[in-house]
Amino acid sequence: MTARILFVCTGNSVRSQMAEGLARALAAPGVEVASAGTHPAGVNPLALEAMRDRGIDISAQRSKRVEDLPGEFDYVITLCDDAAQNCPTLPARRARLHWSVVDPGSAAGDEHTRRQFFHQIRDDIERRLREWLGREGLLGNAR
Repeated sequence: MTARILFVCTGNSVRSQMAEGLARALAAPGVEVASAGTHPAGVNPLALEAMRDRGIDISAQRSKRVEDLPGEFDYVITLCDDAAQNCPTLPARRARLHWSVVDPGSAAGDEHTRRQFFHQIRDDIERRLREWLGREGLLGNAR
């Protein structure tokens, strides 16, 4: 099945970047995945690390503005409340979803605690993606 999925967050630096990388790894062939932000801020190094620890390399991904992505998307999934409120007219051909995911970039504490929080958020996004992709018939032979 072909489908285009867009993940949106304010900074396109953590949650949407991890969702993009996870969806690319989990989705069936023919599913195109992208992410963007309302105010792109660069990819957070701890997001790169959390994904690398999961066996997924997102180092080639970059922060993008929603307006810079061409064409329409079948699914638009906002991952933060700010993006959901600031992109109310962003169209989706099939469905527009909102998953309120806590921003690990705002985590306090020492480096170990922050890393653990990034891993928890990554795992939460992966769980949501596996369930949703499965319901939509978009789940591939994921590792």
